[in-house]
Formats: sequence, structure tokens, C-alpha cells
Amino acid sequence: VLDLNAFERQNKAEGLGMVTEEGTTSGNVVNGTIARQMVDMLVESSSNVTMILKFFDMFLKLRDIVSSDAFRHFVTDPRGLISKKDFQKAMDSQKQYEPDEIQFLLSCSEADENEMIDVESFAQRFQEPARDIGFNVAVLLTNLSEHVPHDQRLKTFLEQAESILDYFRPFLGRIEIMGAARRIERIYFEISGANKAQWEMPQVKESKRQFIFDVVNEGGEAEKMELFVNFCEDTIFEMQIASRISEEEAPRDEEEEEDEDREEEEPAEAPAAGLAG
Repeated sequence: VLDLNAFERQNKAEGLGMVTEEGTTSGNVVNGTIARQMVDMLVESSSNVTMILKFFDMFLKLRDIVSSDAFRHFVTDPRGLISKKDFQKAMDSQKQYEPDEIQFLLSCSEADENEMIDVESFAQRFQEPARDIGFNVAVLLTNLSEHVPHDQRLKTFLEQAESILDYFRPFLGRIEIMGAARRIERIYFEISGANKAQWEMPQVKESKRQFIFDVVNEGGEAEKMELFVNFCEDTIFEMQIASRISEEEAPRDEEEEEDEDREEEEPAEAPAAGLAG
């Protein structure tokens, strides 16, 4: 069993490190003991890990596939139901799954008494668990790739998990804080696509840099995590408020421009009326 908690504890002890824009690493213990042990365990369970990654890939892309126009063409029932036969045809047309994968998906589906499948419900049932667990796997592999960047065995798993990592990359928020022994620790968290764009804005990056120097070795882990959570909440709240203000100002600016246009037009109309008289 992969001990994720042990890996996280060792991360705090060794320091996750911070990769700068120049590509250098500071405060990071590369090839740490726990990181190497984690890769060893992945290799020992390689067949199971490969199967798990395959399942995640299947279920993470399922919702987008069943929502596509090409798939919906096979869903003729207004209630969103599809027969098992048509489900297989629709999946074959997508060219996203192997025949054995389609059969596996069919075995996971719950058909009614008429052998009809509710595709939306089916996709939703597996989407959230796949996202929750898959995100943790993506963070684990990302962390390991930073700790043992030259391990060829790990690169094999990274290649197998490429689609999963690509799926979660837009939702992967990251912040660095000063941790044990005044080393920089990197923390990953899930963030929405809309907030990710704001999270990467220059002014927010500056706030994150300041946060690194503000959060030092004082206090316990719980206190530091509370400070981090508060920082995230405050920053995202500020971004949301700024976004709302921008939305409110846009219509107001348009109204002011229209008023100015009317004022400019009125003097031009008065002489025209006098000439007509």
C-alpha cells in the first residue's frame, strides 16, 4: 500500500523545494529516501498501477464523450436513455476506447428493465470519484517528478499517466511556503479554471511571494496550514470582488458613452431646425 501520509511527512522534513523561472531548484532535497521508496513501491505494483491509471483515464473522459454531438446522435430517447447495443455503437464511433474497454464500461452500467442506460447518470456516477482520487494521483506523480526527476522507472508511469496529468493541469494550483528548517515547501491544491487565470496574474504572484516570507518556522503545522488556507480564501475572495466590480463598471461605461454621444448630437440638430423655419 502506498503510504501517501508518510510521503507528505517526509516532504515536510526534506523540503519540497521551489523551481524558479530559470529552472533551478532551491531548498529541495532531490532523490530523497521516501521519494525513492515510493517509486520502488510503484514499480513493485506496476501492473496494478497501470490498471488504475487506465481506469482513471477511461472514466475522466467519459462525461465529455457522452455529451458530444456525435454520441448524442445515438441517443434517440428524449429521457436521455440509450440501449446497450446503441451505447456500444456510439462508443465505437468515438474511437476513444478499445473493444475490451467498452465492454468493461457496459459491465459497469446499470440498465433498467428494458435494458436502457441513462448515460448522464452513468457518466456522473463515476466522474466525481475519478476526479477526487485522480487528482491525488496527479499530485503524487507531480511531486515525485520533482523529487526524482531522472528516475527512468518513474518516467514510464508519467508517460502512462500523461492524459490524466493533462486533464488536471488546468486545475492544479500551487503555492510555496517556508517550512521546516526554513526550506521552501510546495503545496498543490485544486482550483477552478476561472480562478486559475486570476491566480497566475502578476499582482497575485507578488502576494504569493510575500506570503513565502511571512509564513516562517513559528508555530505548528496546523497553524501554518490555517494561515495558508486563510491566504487562499482571502486572495480568491479579492479576485471575485474585483471581477464583479469590473462587470458592474462595464455597463456603466457604455451608458456614459451613449450620454456623451447624445450630447454631441443635440447641438448639431438645433441649427438644422432653424434653417427649416
